[in-house]
Amino acid sequence: MNDESPCIPAHVAIIMDGNGRWATQRGLPRFEGHRRGVEALRRTIIAAEEAGIRYLTVYSFSSENWRRPLPEIAELMGLLRRFIQHDLATLHARNVRIRVIGVQDGLSPDIIALLDDAEKLTAHNTGLTFIVAFNYGSRREMIDAVRDLADEVRLGRLSPADITEELFSDRLDTRGIPDPDLVVRTSGEQRLSNFLLWQASYSELVFSPVLWPDFDRNALVAAIEEFRQRDRRFGGTPSAVGGVL
Repeated sequence: MNDESPCIPAHVAIIMDGNGRWATQRGLPRFEGHRRGVEALRRTIIAAEEAGIRYLTVYSFSSENWRRPLPEIAELMGLLRRFIQHDLATLHARNVRIRVIGVQDGLSPDIIALLDDAEKLTAHNTGLTFIVAFNYGSRREMIDAVRDLADEVRLGRLSPADITEELFSDRLDTRGIPDPDLVVRTSGEQRLSNFLLWQASYSELVFSPVLWPDFDRNALVAAIEEFRQRDRRFGGTPSAVGGVL
């Protein structure tokens, strides 16, 4: 929750969906949809800063995306390279901190180096924290956390009775990042697709009909306005959590 204003979500997570459909509707190759999606991402980062959002997470490449055709995967990797090379200096100048969540398995060495460099360069920035979920899958993340805790139990460093939600959360890729207040999925699809399943337990979900390449400040504001109308109870009653935000 946002310490500064209860009306603005501190952490917004976005499933960027609809690039391919956007391109198909216009008779364009899928790659053009992905390229326009990068432009939408640039707009959204600025809009999130202006709205007072402290954390912005985007689902940029899921662990399931490896099932796509190899040429499309190559195009997506190329877009990531160009985004970092073109935009990293600008984001750093805007005091944006970059975090990357996901695994490095299957990634080329140059992609790994670019992601690591982006995190290191911006590590001490104090503005918007921009979290890139790349080669990320929530089920894998949770299995890795369970294995980590199981190893500690096996080694006698931890008792099963000591395992708490907080301890489990600290083993996830998102450790140190507050859970998202708001999860937005574009293109009208209504599912989470293996994205932040643990962290989104009490998130408000907004399913926007806007295809991702068309997403802009107005679409983000509309999602925030819908969030502001929600009665967030966190399993309790309105009186127990302070009423409607």
